[in-house]
Amino acid sequence: MTAITAKQAGLVSCHVCGLVSRRPAIGDGHCPRCHARLHLRKKDSLTRTWAFLVAAMICYLPANMLPVMKTVTLGRTQTDTILSGVYYLFSHGQWPLALIVFVASVLVPLGKVILLAFLLASVHGRWTGRMVIRTRVYRLVDFVGRWSMVDVYVVTVLAALVSLGNLATVTPQPGIVFFGAVVVLTMFAAMSFDPRLMWDAAESNAHE
Repeated sequence: MTAITAKQAGLVSCHVCGLVSRRPAIGDGHCPRCHARLHLRKKDSLTRTWAFLVAAMICYLPANMLPVMKTVTLGRTQTDTILSGVYYLFSHGQWPLALIVFVASVLVPLGKVILLAFLLASVHGRWTGRMVIRTRVYRLVDFVGRWSMVDVYVVTVLAALVSLGNLATVTPQPGIVFFGAVVVLTMFAAMSFDPRLMWDAAESNAHE
């Protein structure tokens, strides 16, 4: 038996509560459960995803080049970027923590940008292969993105806990703002992207 899509079956998913219901014959209609307006696909999905993704790309470089934290200990001042913080942890034997920070703060944001750009390109190119794998890639990107905030949490916790007056102080620096922007923008990009567009593009390509 040939499988059909929800679109072909006349079904639509609510973008607010996720309820799947039958699409009205006229107009978009409203969700039976939460009464939100129904849309067959996320409105302007590709445009909004590209906008968030390009903004994240712009913020990524200063997020890694600018200092994220300034430490003053007994009159000595030290500023650290994400990478210098990773190197400091690794050189002092804290390689598990260094690995966690490097993966969560460097590899994950960069990987999200690359994978989202890949998924967007697959829609524009109307690729037909490996649809299930690409859908799983999107779900992975959407799931792991929030864990990039670990670096922001570290700086925030340190700034709150290390309050020893003249002995030691920790203050956030501009790099942490750009890094937080990268994380939030990539999360918005993943939320804006509609993976069903990949199936639509592949279907339209197959029918040509």
